[in-house]
Amino acid sequence: MHRSIAGKLAGLAAGSVVGLALAFSAQADQRFITIGTGGVTGVYYPTGQNICRLVNRDQATHGMRCNAESTGGSIFNLNSIDAGEMDFGVAQSDWQHHAFHGTDRFAEQGANPELRSVFSLHPEPFTVLVRGESDIQSFEDIRGKRVNVGNPGSGQRGTVERLMDEYGWTMSDFTLASELPSREQGQALCDNRIDVILFTVGHPSAAIQEPIATCGARIIPVTGPVVEQLVDATPYYFSATIPAGMYPGQDEDVQTFGVGATLVTSTRTSESAVYHLTRAVFENFDTFRGMHPAFEVLTPEGMVSQGLSAPKHEGALRYYRKAGML
Repeated sequence: MHRSIAGKLAGLAAGSVVGLALAFSAQADQRFITIGTGGVTGVYYPTGQNICRLVNRDQATHGMRCNAESTGGSIFNLNSIDAGEMDFGVAQSDWQHHAFHGTDRFAEQGANPELRSVFSLHPEPFTVLVRGESDIQSFEDIRGKRVNVGNPGSGQRGTVERLMDEYGWTMSDFTLASELPSREQGQALCDNRIDVILFTVGHPSAAIQEPIATCGARIIPVTGPVVEQLVDATPYYFSATIPAGMYPGQDEDVQTFGVGATLVTSTRTSESAVYHLTRAVFENFDTFRGMHPAFEVLTPEGMVSQGLSAPKHEGALRYYRKAGML
């Protein structure tokens, strides 16, 4: 009797062990990839979510599960990839450049030679917003005006200073050079405390929409030989367009330059993982481009070539070669 019960229990235990072994084996085969993004109210977070949505559609084929996490943004993502805590991250093209080369805010920790680019994403154009009744029609016209140059240490301020260097300007060339954070600059423009906002941002942006809708602010182009020279000489800047109809009363495209959001990874991420993620985006390109207004200006050619300072990952190169994109 007891031996019979013991035998049954032993049989159940053996079955449980086999079941657990199979479960652990299945878990081992399941691969997870994580994309670091940005704040939930920005464009980076839905970008990562949309990429993962496309990757996860083919989970049965490649066995990967993609998850996008809200993070502190570009620098956080680059540091997390360097530390092996994330597989992919969205990062501005200028910070990608500095992380790979160990410059600017990455100077102390040094270069990250294992950083790899996958593709570029939506542009983050350098945007010049002026009061509606202003006589400012071009970037050169802001000299002598009251200009918000952004708070020190911000990406906004860094781009402003880089462009000013190209023009040979200093802050004394403005009647006022205010350092308001982005959340305050729109109201200051409408209150006639400043004449100009200089801002690097993805579009559409609530920070641009509000002063346009509230007090008739206008976006002006940033073009000409000085800008062209800067773009040609700097790997993380490229020409950009703010499409017509993006904001009320904006009937024409606005030409400017800027940085771009990029997707980056590390040599530690497998070639297969990068290949399947890249494939998921480009083989569903029209779907991806329709997932967010900021993606409307994307082209496959631009995504493969613009703003990528770090070498492309072998998995991405494998897809681009197979698809005839290189």
